[in-house]
Amino acid sequence: MPRNVWILSLIALGVAIGFGVVNPVLPVFASSFAVDEFAAGAVVAAFALMRLLFAPAVGFLTDRLGHRLVLLSGILIVALSSVGVGLAQSYPAMLLARGAGGAGSAMFSVSAMTVLLASVEADRRGRASALYQGSFLVGAVAGPAVGGLFAAISLRAPFFFYAGTLVIAALVALNLEAVPGLIAGPGGRAVSRKLGTASSIKPRPLGEVLRDRRYQAALLAALAQGWNTAGARGALVPLFVAAVLASSPSQAALWTGLAMSLAAGLQMAAIWPSGWIVDRYGRRGPMVGGALVAGIAMVFLPHSPSIVWLTALLMVYALGAALIGTAPAAAVGDAAGPGATRAIAVFSMAGDTGAVLGPLVAGYLAAQTSYTAAFSAGAGLWLASAVTSWLMRPPEARA
Repeated sequence: MPRNVWILSLIALGVAIGFGVVNPVLPVFASSFAVDEFAAGAVVAAFALMRLLFAPAVGFLTDRLGHRLVLLSGILIVALSSVGVGLAQSYPAMLLARGAGGAGSAMFSVSAMTVLLASVEADRRGRASALYQGSFLVGAVAGPAVGGLFAAISLRAPFFFYAGTLVIAALVALNLEAVPGLIAGPGGRAVSRKLGTASSIKPRPLGEVLRDRRYQAALLAALAQGWNTAGARGALVPLFVAAVLASSPSQAALWTGLAMSLAAGLQMAAIWPSGWIVDRYGRRGPMVGGALVAGIAMVFLPHSPSIVWLTALLMVYALGAALIGTAPAAAVGDAAGPGATRAIAVFSMAGDTGAVLGPLVAGYLAAQTSYTAAFSAGAGLWLASAVTSWLMRPPEARA
């Protein structure tokens, strides 16, 4: 793999360790301000909402500042946001601080994915995505367990730890190299920059990419993944454990963290084989199979009688997430071409739309009806994703 893929993977590791620490703690910390499930879900959604609103501006910023500076600035903005959450003395202050980090996250994620896909050829996109996302999963394995231990001491400590891992990630980002063929100039004109050297290679027009079935399937997969990762799994599982399976908030955070760590460990073990399968056999099969497996797990999660059953179902979900985790990004690269920052931004926005609506709708359904209805809504999206992925044309077809 090219040097940039390894550097981006190290950055992802630093980001993910910190995020994994705060992930099981965040909704429980929000609940400590005496708010209901919907408000706790809103804290998760606020971050994704700001990512969604700010993503269209990332293309404009990278055209003028270059991808490395935008990526670096984004990481540091999220670090400051995490410190703000840790210092918050009220629910509105926590919500505001968490939301502000979403803008920085959009800057980091869109720039990083653009550089990643531009750094490799089509036949290595699945494995490059697997290495990058696998680094996130390494952090997700260690992070929740560490976060649960932090939560036993203080619900605020994980957010300061997160800020520290982000600063380390920012230092690693200084080592990114130039990518030949990466378009960074206004109007698609190539310019010479640290991460944008002169080239005649241009991405496909966004309107043309939007009509490509591979891209459409990737967008729906991203929507389903954002909805379920942030909503059903991210926001509801800790609350479900606290309400049904645990006796205290700190115990809920600890058990949830351990369960998520085990599931992330399985997903990490499966992500590299998944990337190889995507490169060897195509994008459609892993996208269809992964969506079906994840959807089935979502249906049964709210019926877990114990933390052991919940952990087992989260691990089944992890297998599905590994199958579908690398293929959509590779499909975007196939459909859009190298350096397609705007197409990648729209892809990111699809995931963020799910991450905004997922926690809110899931929280509302859990509060007003049942956890079964909340998890079933996420399962329905996975089914729709499987159908759309099945309709994808072969890799050589353009639209």
